[in-house]
Amino acid sequence: MILEMKVPSPGESITEVEIAAWLVQDGDYVEKDQAIAEVDSDKATLELPAEASGTITLKAEEGDAVAVGEVVCLIDTSAAKPEGSSSPEKEEAPKKEEAPKKEEKPAAVAETKTYATGTASPAAKKILAEKGMDASSISGTGKDGRITKEDAVQAVPSMGTPTGGNRGNTRSRMSMLRRKVAERLVEAKNTTAMLTTFNEVDMSPIFALRNEYKETFKNKHGVGLGFMSFFTLAVVRALKMYPDVNSMIDGNEMISYDFVDVSIAVSGPKGLMVPVIRNAENLTFRGVEAEVKRLAIRARDGQITVDEMTGGTFTISNGGVFGSMLSTPIINPPQSAILGMHNIVERPVAVDGKVEIRPIMFVALSYDHRIIDGKESVGFLVAVKEALENPTELLMNSDVKKALEL
Repeated sequence: MILEMKVPSPGESITEVEIAAWLVQDGDYVEKDQAIAEVDSDKATLELPAEASGTITLKAEEGDAVAVGEVVCLIDTSAAKPEGSSSPEKEEAPKKEEAPKKEEKPAAVAETKTYATGTASPAAKKILAEKGMDASSISGTGKDGRITKEDAVQAVPSMGTPTGGNRGNTRSRMSMLRRKVAERLVEAKNTTAMLTTFNEVDMSPIFALRNEYKETFKNKHGVGLGFMSFFTLAVVRALKMYPDVNSMIDGNEMISYDFVDVSIAVSGPKGLMVPVIRNAENLTFRGVEAEVKRLAIRARDGQITVDEMTGGTFTISNGGVFGSMLSTPIINPPQSAILGMHNIVERPVAVDGKVEIRPIMFVALSYDHRIIDGKESVGFLVAVKEALENPTELLMNSDVKKALEL
């Protein structure tokens, strides 16, 4: 029986995918549920499992764009599984290498070499000496390989031209996911009135809380007490205060949400991915950290699904993990704002009239000025700053142990 394998729908609104890589070869015997291909959609890279055991016949090439529901391969389920012996052809392969062929090349080269080979003519010598070049680096085109004046002139680089080293390049097709990310970033720049406002946060209070409770928190909940939970809950609080930041444009209408789905920008093996923490307003510190860990692992292992990256009303991007000091993050459309976190650096700051060294993080809020005014954007970022600099009172209701569920 011949089974036609069709491209399944990776998610709503996706009409085609791209064959990123075949994991098997035409004519191979595959087992049921064995991963036979990686397919790219505009949101994720997914594995395509075999629907049955049998011999496979490929019907699409790597790089082909195929519609959802289109046949990409055939599986002959009546084919018997081959015996487990390795093919004797593979064992004979090394024997087929013929040593004499390798010896022929030096012999052929030796026949063409004479005393003139590689020798520069007087005019060529003068040019090479002026340019500080060695005759051995040039192949002569004159009789018997002699280096002519023209060879020297053409071989001498013009001022500023790099010499030596590898100057090759490679060309490869971007994945559908990478192309879609590029398209969306350009779309955001071209279709939004994007502005960025900046502020700085003294991370000392959060450092103190983490140093005191991180071990107890991890032992009880199995996840670390990181910065992301503080930032997520600070964002939730600020979005309640400034709901326009939790809105987006749909044609001539503005949609505002009474829930907070926070998109977390993470770097995966296939590029930038933005999984979503659903209803972050209902989560505790433990809940946020557990969800961040779960989504990060799935993104890293390539198991993230389209549904887990769909939606989101606000995005947090942490460029600080890569060492970024300051940046202007690009809005993740159709959202209207994104918060950029950066690295934490000890800086001298004025505290009560005295200079102290504090761990400072620069934060940036990029927003769509079409629906978010300067008052709301600046107020929002100040609210985030206030919550991060006074987390015990503003994020934990003055009860740290209860907030951390210790």
